[in-house]
Formats: sequence, structure tokens, C-alpha cells
Amino acid sequence: MSENQAVTPNETTPLRRQPVQQRSAKRVERMLDASAELLQEVGYEALTTTLIAKRAGVAVGSLYQFFPDKRAVVQALTQRNLDRFVAAVSERLGGGEHEHWWDVVDSLLDIYLQMHREVPGFSRVHFGDVVDVRLLDEQRTNNRVITDSLAALVARHVDLEPERLTLPISIAVEAADGLLNFAFRNDPQGDPEVLTETKALIKGYLASRFGE
Repeated sequence: MSENQAVTPNETTPLRRQPVQQRSAKRVERMLDASAELLQEVGYEALTTTLIAKRAGVAVGSLYQFFPDKRAVVQALTQRNLDRFVAAVSERLGGGEHEHWWDVVDSLLDIYLQMHREVPGFSRVHFGDVVDVRLLDEQRTNNRVITDSLAALVARHVDLEPERLTLPISIAVEAADGLLNFAFRNDPQGDPEVLTETKALIKGYLASRFGE
């Protein structure tokens, strides 16, 4: 898979096998929910498969039926978070409530901030860089996976080819990633002044590339 090939987030999976029965699918969801709670409480380094299984109310052997190790569990959790992020962005873009393209920037950052504040475990691993910069895809960085997904979504709503969108969106994603880490470094809710400046910077940069 090449760096320039846009795919949906679900094309790769850390699961040893896909749950076929609804009962198995619910068990896997409990494992992911448990790992999210534990990440929030103890962080990735202290996380173990034994802790995840105990919190989820399943045997460790049951966890190993689906996941080879804790990294795979967190990879699946991160993939679920990305799927939800992309779905929320898609819904917001399809709502037709944006009068200007930089309203889209506000929406994207607001969705991310909401997840950071409300989704268990998200503030600890975000989209996976804490674990591995290629956690979501062996061939692409986590930020590149996000970029490709956003470029594909935005291309449906603007008169630009995804190829023209990819580099500017990639730069915006990388800049926002660093600035958001800065915003949350000393403030668990995100320094409001840094968040405001982040939006202004991203809007200014994209305006210089796509026009106002």
C-alpha cells in the first residue's frame, strides 16, 4: 500500500479473528471499553492483558482468542476511535451548516477536543503515536491515515481533487497535532488561548493554499 493511496480506516485490523456471533462481538466491545477505562486510569505502560480481561469480566484465554497482546487491543481501540472521529466529521460536513470552509476547521477541532475531554482513554493515546507512530497502518503514519481519511471526506464537498488536498491537509494535521499536545500539556481541558491560536494558525495556512 503506497503513501498516496487513500483507504478507509477499517481495511486493517489487529484482531486474530473476527467475532462472528453477536455474543462474541459484544465481548470484544467490552474488552475495548475496559482497555479505554484502564488507559485513562493507569496509562499504556501499566496496562496488561490480565487487567483488561478482569475489567471486562472475561477469561484471559478469551481475550487471547481475539488479541495477541495489549498492543493489539489498544490498536483496535484506536481504530474504533478513528472510525468514530471520521463518522462525526462526515456527519458534520454533510449537515450543510457551514457558510465558509474555515467553519469546517472549527468543526474538526471541536470534534477532536470533545473526544479528548469525554472519550475514556483517548487523552492517553490519541490516535496511537504514544504506542507506535504506525499503529493504525504498517505502511503509513497515524497522522497520514487521518490525513487520507479527511482528504477523501473533504473532496466530496469541495471542487478539488483529493491529491491537491492531501499535502496541505497533512501539514495542517501535523501542525494541529503538535499544538494540541501543547494545549493539553499543563491543562487537562486544553489551554483556551492555545486552542484559539491553533484554530487561527490552521485557518490562515489553509487560506493561503485554497483561498478565502
